[in-house]
Amino acid sequence: MADGSTPLDLAASIGPAAHRNLCTDCGLSRMKIANACGRACQFIAPDYPAAEARVHGRTRDADTDELWFGPVQSMYRARLKAPKPGAQWTGITTELGAALLRAGTVDAVLCIGPDPEDIWKPRPMLITDPDAMAQARGMRMGYAPLLALLEPAVEAGHKRIALIGIPCQVYALRQIEAQLGLEALYVIGTPCSDNTTTERFHEFLSLISDAPETVTYLEFRADYHVELRHKDGTQRLIPFLKLPLSDLDPDFFPTTCRTCVDYTNALADVTVGYMAGEGDQWLIIRNARGQEIVDGLKDQLHLQPVGTRGKRASSVAGFIENTKLAAGGLPLRRMPDFMRGIMGWLMPRIGPRGLEFAKARVEMKAAETILHLRRLHPKRMRAMVPSHVWKLVAPYGLAPEEGEQEK
Repeated sequence: MADGSTPLDLAASIGPAAHRNLCTDCGLSRMKIANACGRACQFIAPDYPAAEARVHGRTRDADTDELWFGPVQSMYRARLKAPKPGAQWTGITTELGAALLRAGTVDAVLCIGPDPEDIWKPRPMLITDPDAMAQARGMRMGYAPLLALLEPAVEAGHKRIALIGIPCQVYALRQIEAQLGLEALYVIGTPCSDNTTTERFHEFLSLISDAPETVTYLEFRADYHVELRHKDGTQRLIPFLKLPLSDLDPDFFPTTCRTCVDYTNALADVTVGYMAGEGDQWLIIRNARGQEIVDGLKDQLHLQPVGTRGKRASSVAGFIENTKLAAGGLPLRRMPDFMRGIMGWLMPRIGPRGLEFAKARVEMKAAETILHLRRLHPKRMRAMVPSHVWKLVAPYGLAPEEGEQEK
């Protein structure tokens, strides 16, 4: 394409998805090396210590904040000095990809853009023109076989590649990268928590907006609000506590997303998110290659130390109790309507912020993994739950039962 971006062509580029249990269709099952799924999938038998040592040259230090966030070389609260139009935050993630292309460090970026028929539906793209990275700005909801573009990209002659992906995509990528014949691979990761299908996401939009078809932007912000923007430029903020989560179907979030142990994308060279950003983005540089990626934007970035305040323990404990009810098939507790407004006002003022907020979210995901696996796939716990996850939930009284942990 003249604009330097090539969207996924299912018919010409890759095969159909193979059936896999606990699968987010990262794209590996569509590749010629699909038989690698058994050792490469995050939801079968992940080995984070071995992967971290291979990618970063060391494993996480469990006596520091790395217990929560994975290997960290440096961490910042960050934003672009000149925010990019159409970006979810200020545009750091896509600009990192554009900078690598401009410098000639890579000759292609594999990432996710919008489907032409639905702005919320993710579509894998191969981009070679730095200006075309603008097409990938914004949030998508759903699953897209990004890794399936690796083989056609290499066959087209691209040997120096950057990939922007979510944790389940990045984990699988790290297990197969040695087989790809690449000269260089740069990995920009984004955090991921609770994904769902694009169709289900539209159901959620219809619950929170009277005109869901006009919503162009949605973000779960670090100030405990969801921000909506509409085509006419209007903006609406909804406190987390007023979201109709209890009205969603029990399987709205698939089991994969409820049993994911890598919210922070620990195997990326650099992670770009917002959970500890206190309004800005959250930048975790994990290794020398991550530093090289960020250096490409060093004159355009405003960097500050990441702050922390508040206490997370009660929020996490309350989440665990609600999750126990949900995992047991009981309805989630509903807060009385008159209390929601009060708590919605209080949470941004007294709730955990910055790193404390990020740690709370990681601990919630760890507890959610254990509770849902115990109910749905108890025989998988020994293989699927890394040892550091048990350390995260120990303060909340969750401990491995017989047969749930490797001895």
